[in-house]
Amino acid sequence: MASPLAAAGAYANIARLAVDPTRALGVASGAGNGDGSFASLVKDAIGSVMTAGHKSDAQTQALANGKSNMVDVVTAVAQTEVAVDAMVAVRDKVIAAYEDIMKMPI
Repeated sequence: MASPLAAAGAYANIARLAVDPTRALGVASGAGNGDGSFASLVKDAIGSVMTAGHKSDAQTQALANGKSNMVDVVTAVAQTEVAVDAMVAVRDKVIAAYEDIMKMPI
């Protein structure tokens, strides 16, 4: 059984992710890697989302085997959800920017 302290810590982690969703992507706000290219930033973000998904899957399997608790599973799933939502928002912004560029007269 999860302790109230563990549950409070899990909720605090989720609250921090809600304030700064870029943390779920593994990228600090306003900072990139040393390369600075957009392609590497997107590649790193997708890799972070995949890592979060794998962590969530591992936690779920550990719970099914009786080796994990529900708080850890819920936290991992919520982090993955925030990371995917952030990636979808970035994708939508990139598509909107592309559409705006295509509307520009030559």
